[in-house]
Amino acid sequence: MAASPVQRVAVLSLHTSPLAQPGVGDGGGMNVYVRELTSSLARLGVECTTYTRAWKRGLPDVVEIEPNHRLVHVRAGDVDLPKEQLVEIVPEFTDTVSHHLRTHSPADVIHANYWLSGLSGHQLKHDLNLPLITTFHTLARVKALHGDAESVEREKIESSIIGCSDAIFVSCEEERRQFRELYGASPGTVEVITPGVDRAYFSPGSRVGARSALGLGKQPVLLFVGRIQPLKGLDVAIETLATLERRDAVLLVVGGASGREGNREYARMVALSERLGVADRVHFIDPQPHHLLSTFYRAADVVLVPSRSESFGLVALEASACGTPVVATAVGGLMSLIADGVNGYLVPQRDASLFAARVTQVLDDPHLAARLSDEAVIRSQRYSWQHAAMRMRRTVAEFAARDLVLCS
Repeated sequence: MAASPVQRVAVLSLHTSPLAQPGVGDGGGMNVYVRELTSSLARLGVECTTYTRAWKRGLPDVVEIEPNHRLVHVRAGDVDLPKEQLVEIVPEFTDTVSHHLRTHSPADVIHANYWLSGLSGHQLKHDLNLPLITTFHTLARVKALHGDAESVEREKIESSIIGCSDAIFVSCEEERRQFRELYGASPGTVEVITPGVDRAYFSPGSRVGARSALGLGKQPVLLFVGRIQPLKGLDVAIETLATLERRDAVLLVVGGASGREGNREYARMVALSERLGVADRVHFIDPQPHHLLSTFYRAADVVLVPSRSESFGLVALEASACGTPVVATAVGGLMSLIADGVNGYLVPQRDASLFAARVTQVLDDPHLAARLSDEAVIRSQRYSWQHAAMRMRRTVAEFAARDLVLCS
């Protein structure tokens, strides 16, 4: 029997709204992923409803984002509930979503994003007899490999979600390899759905113009974009600046404190820059609307991505699309995005001296910088949200022709 096309998708993004600005609170690359992938599905004619927890007072119950794509704010727990306590309100969130799906917006498939949404999706699958797709974005065992231990509770919950998911979406082959190495075979399929980049915003432009808009001069500019939390490795970026012989170089840090350690990490980064004598050359900039990040990418000579782990690395892709070379840690999806010495550099360790050596190469050799820039733009063209949505639609359409995974 031929698979019927999936017409209605319920998207779960419990802990952060895809409409929230990346770099604020818990908002980051996942916000962009959920918003762009779901909108691209909607443009293919798939009816999409995204469910997210109401994160501040006064939000409308429903936001019509565009044709075929609406967002529902679910009232569950206090609006300012810390992320670490959100697991407690998952049952309330789930009951509300279940009622809405039964009475207002029936779905053919559930797409859960992050383990908290996966926990909700797991229950909804059983309540409504719907296939469950899970995109974890980060996994406890992967984070633990790089020194970012998560709770035993989270790891157990993730294992139970894996055992009931009809499909698990990963962002690249490296993430799929790592998933199979750490979790073994899963009863559902593990599909690579590669994120994209919106080239209407992220494309090459005038560096002089971008710097003029930001009030920058001709000095070397390094850029870090991301939430200020230990996982993202801002300390390595600051140490890289301090290690450079170029004493006129500056580091722009675009992003805000995130998570329970965010404010403490921000204070630690300020203290580190002062201790290393570069406080006057490290400029902390408030999180920016996503589409405005292109100005920062175009203004920079090099973008630093010194993360401990990355399932994909949208910052690296967006920078590449703007023609800015990236120097990144050789972890996760960054190894798929960056070809060492071709469109940027991969550093095998989070060692500031190694980062500084690669940055120096780019700053000291304009011909090398131009070659890396050209290749970065060319390679970024492989990545499209429309292609990701088409791949997802084909994948989930197959659910109509097979039985659901039984909870293991």
